[in-house]
Parts: sequence; structure tokens; C-alpha cells
Amino acid sequence: MTSLLIRRARLVPIGPAASPPRYPVDVLVEDGLVTTVAAHLDPRTGVEEVDADGRWCAPGLWDQHVHFTQWTLASQRLDLAPARSPEQVLALVAERVTALPGIPIVGWGHRPGGWPRDVTVSELDAVTGETPVVLIAGDGHHAWLNTTALLHLAMPVRDSVVRETEWFAVYPRLVTLVGNDGTSPEAFRRTLDAAAARGIVGMVDFEFGGSREAWAERWTQDCDLLRVRWATYADTLDEVIAAGLRTGDPLPGCDDRATMGSLKIISDGSLNTRTAWCCDPYADAHRLEHPAGQPNLSGPELRELLARAHAGGLEVSTHAIGDAAVTEALAGYAETGAHGSLEHAQLVSREDVRRMAELGVRASVQPAHLLDDRDLTEQVWPGRAERCFAFRWMLDDGVELALGSDAPVSPLDPWLAIAAAVHRSADERDPWHSEQALTPAEALAASVDGQPTVGVGSPGDLVLLDADPLAVGQDSAETGHALRTMSVALTTVGGRVVHADL
Repeated sequence: MTSLLIRRARLVPIGPAASPPRYPVDVLVEDGLVTTVAAHLDPRTGVEEVDADGRWCAPGLWDQHVHFTQWTLASQRLDLAPARSPEQVLALVAERVTALPGIPIVGWGHRPGGWPRDVTVSELDAVTGETPVVLIAGDGHHAWLNTTALLHLAMPVRDSVVRETEWFAVYPRLVTLVGNDGTSPEAFRRTLDAAAARGIVGMVDFEFGGSREAWAERWTQDCDLLRVRWATYADTLDEVIAAGLRTGDPLPGCDDRATMGSLKIISDGSLNTRTAWCCDPYADAHRLEHPAGQPNLSGPELRELLARAHAGGLEVSTHAIGDAAVTEALAGYAETGAHGSLEHAQLVSREDVRRMAELGVRASVQPAHLLDDRDLTEQVWPGRAERCFAFRWMLDDGVELALGSDAPVSPLDPWLAIAAAVHRSADERDPWHSEQALTPAEALAASVDGQPTVGVGSPGDLVLLDADPLAVGQDSAETGHALRTMSVALTTVGGRVVHADL
């Protein structure tokens, strides 16, 4: 932890009762904490000074849901997000095979949920030959592999995509296909630098197949830039409990900026894959093996994991996208006494939102997903859109909101998430169910890991912004644009400057 004196900064009010000075102030950070906020402070010997020149100072931003390694790798993968049909995906893959013959291909970002037909392995084989190809859908819940890749990864040969639990299990083995050049310390540092440039001071890492030892190694490789909470999955839960690690404890081999997070449970699937577990069938249920989706765990299995984690001193982060999954997860929290969050909570009933508030279960949500899921929701969940991404219900009913990205499903960019929560549209159309929108102040407060207005005792995790993040335009579109294009002049973690563009 270091010391820093920021001069002439305007404090951004966080929370409804906040009333910081209207005039610029000096903010002194000593040994990682804010110790003084005053109209003017005398210079301190040996303390670095930064002139904010009237910029806006706020607590640093957190991304509460990141798959860190996948996001780092995504920048090097074949971008399939522009594809609007199987044929367009195949054309992009064929072009890459021609340009780089024999080089394994990992693609990312196509969204087949709105396509009129299912894809097959055989049609992918026809354009790829012996080149191994793995195409990961934009929701991360299934992948389209060719036969060569299936064989390489020791998977049964089939003519359909690989989904959910089977896909999550095989994902860590991709390194055997493409190597680990994309996960070098240099690659990770680039990701961390980019996050700091957007004002991020911390993130929750839900990487599949990740390990606490990996973060300990990164900590010695110049990747100790930001705060990290590392989450375990069920396969490493016993090891974590045996090691005596509880939520909030520093990870072995790291300092207190890298800590133990929660147990991550994936209780159902996704909208795009039609595996989110719902109370009512999908509109295209005739195409599906499970017309309303399905749970990934039985009720007893879910409760057993919740109870074990709770007994071991761990919070729990439960992925629940469909309304049936939300109801079942909340019942599990209530019966076991576990604490933590629902991740996504995309389709909810008002009753369950109130239940979340009663139980103190946090809503860890990703507003940018609504930009991608808007049209598909209307198509396959007709009549349910008013219950999707129900941020206003959650806030009004007393649920704690925590915003994130789910990167690489959405970019690791808190300003995109904040803007989506406020405007709820990515194009010229009106906001989608604007009655569920947040104000800029509410969205920002849900992005700073519960920190109040910067003051004495605050962590030295700060951002200086070139514009007022709470400014409201003539309409939500103007406000959203200002938020999406927010410029970050300075980011500090524990008083250490990790990004500067003054």
C-alpha cells in the first residue's frame, strides 16, 4: 500500500443521503486508506501528488462477474459475434482455415438462439477438414465442435453441439488443443491494464477450471494490479475447505488484495441455449428435449452444496437465469442458511424478488446482457419480458444490486453495464421496458462494491473521471451515450496509481 495526495477533486455522491462538499477538495491516501479530506492540504514529504483539476472522484469500480482467463483469450479468438446465421459462421471459419491452414481454431461469440435451425457437426466438418475447430457460443454454455476437435478432446463423436455440464467439464482441456500462449503473464497484464483504464479496481473471478495457485503464481509475475476475489467450483470445494479458506481470507501466496471469494454453483443453463430452467415452456418448445429447460442439479444436490459451503465459511454465488431456477435457489438459501448471491436472476417473479430481499440474497446482474437478449426474449419468452432484468423491482424491494459483465459474454467494461442499466437499448429503438431502468446514481452505486462517497476511512481504491457520472441528459439515450463513453483519467488501488491519463 502506498500514499498519494489528490488535489482539487470533486467528490461524486454515492447513496441517497450523500452530501459531499460542492467545492473541489484535496484527498490524502496514506498506507492504502483515505485519511484526510479537506479544502486544502499542505504538501506531505515523500507523498506523490496528482492534480485532479476539478475532475470527479469516486470509489473505484468492481466487475462482480468475470471469467478472467476466457476474457483474456477472447481477444485472440475468431470473432463470430457478427454472424447472424450458421452459413455466416461457416463462411468465417472457412476463411480462417484457408488463411491459416492446419492451425486449430477457437471461435467465440455467435448467438444461435435466434437461428431457424440447429447446426450439425457434419456441416462444420465439410468446411474444416482435419483442422480442429471449437466454436463457443456467446453465452458460454455450449460449443460447436468438429469431429477432429471432439476426438482430440476425448469426447464422444456426435452430430450436435456440446452443452452445459459436459461443455464446462471439457473447457479446461482446450489448452491441449491450442496451447497457452494466450494465458501468458504478458497477456494477463494487458487484460488488467485495460480493466484499470476503465476505472476497475477489482473483480470477482469465476473462471472455469481456475485455481488459487494460478493467482498466487500471477501475483509474482507482475499481475498484482487489481483486487481479485477468486471463486471455487464444486470440484475444488473440498480442497478449499480443507485448507481452511473462508470468504475474505487472503489467498495463500498473495497479499490481502487477492482473497477467497465464494462457491460458484451453476444451477441451470442459459436463454440462448434454451436450457435456462423456467416455470413455463419456451415458445419453440417443440424443438427442445426439455420444453421449459432443466436444472443442472437436483434439489438435494443443490442444498448439499449450499450447506457444505456455508458450514465451511464460504458465501455462495448461484447461477440462476430462469424463474424456476431462481425459485429453487432461494428455497435452498432459506433451508440451509447460506449467504451470497444469485448470479444473473434474468427472469424473476415479483414474489421471488421480495424473497431475495427477505433472505438478504444479493442480485449480481449483468445489464449488458439485456442488449443481446432483447429480441430473443420476445421470441422465446413471449409475455415474460416485463419480468426480465427487473432491476427496478429489485432496488425498490430492498435487494442489494451488484453489477458485472460476465466477460467474455459481455465486454469487461463497467460503463457499458451502467449505461445499459440506465438506457436499456443498444440501438435507435426506445428503451426495453424502461420501467425497470436505473438512474445513473443507482447504477454507479451498484458498481462500487458497496463503498459510499469517498471520505475518511475509504479504501484508496479511487477513480478520477473527466465528466460527471451522475449528469442526466435530455433523455436516457443521451445519458447512456455519455456513460458508455466515460473517460477515466486516473485509477488507484490502495493508493497505488494503476492507470493515469491526465
